[in-house]
Amino acid sequence: MDGDSDDDDRPQLSAHTLAALQEFMIEQAVQAEQEAAPEMAAMPQEDWQLSQFWYTEETALKLAEEAIAAAGEGGRIACISCPTLYKKLIDLAGERTWTAVILEYDKRFKKFGNEFLFYDYNDPLNLPKDFAHAFDIVVADPPFLNEECLEKTCRTIRYMAKEKILLCTGAIMEKKAAELLNARPISFKPQHSKQLNNPFLCFTNYETLKLK
Repeated sequence: MDGDSDDDDRPQLSAHTLAALQEFMIEQAVQAEQEAAPEMAAMPQEDWQLSQFWYTEETALKLAEEAIAAAGEGGRIACISCPTLYKKLIDLAGERTWTAVILEYDKRFKKFGNEFLFYDYNDPLNLPKDFAHAFDIVVADPPFLNEECLEKTCRTIRYMAKEKILLCTGAIMEKKAAELLNARPISFKPQHSKQLNNPFLCFTNYETLKLK
């Protein structure tokens, strides 16, 4: 008996059976991914105790498109206290070359993995050293409409931003936005899924590409 006899005795799958097996394995992998997706995709419910008010889908999309355009090819985007924007960026990821991080007090957003960083605006510079002036655009939506919260959040923004800043906050903060960030209001007005009494504006320190 020659040296190949043991291999010849092994059961062999036909080409048709092998193709069917491969197709089944692919279907199983896709199904597992789809079953895992809802948990990752679902946004937690707003927690008003944390002053959380989610953007509408249209607002989240518009802000995400602006952030991607402003960051540019291979750019880095930081989302400070605006998880609905970060979630929309993930939805649009596709073949992305840009990267994004979410800085958020609510630890439910740890589900986003290593792109999540716990953030407390009361400790505004408790940040990784490699975040210093490392982001092509920083988008922030401070959780509270008061000067203390804005001032502390702005310390974080200035630490992280290379240059471009997009701030979403109450219209009453216009003077402080100009003073702290040299940011001016644009015509686009962010909307929230729950109607708020306070009018909100977007402020930027650069010429926007997608928002007007």
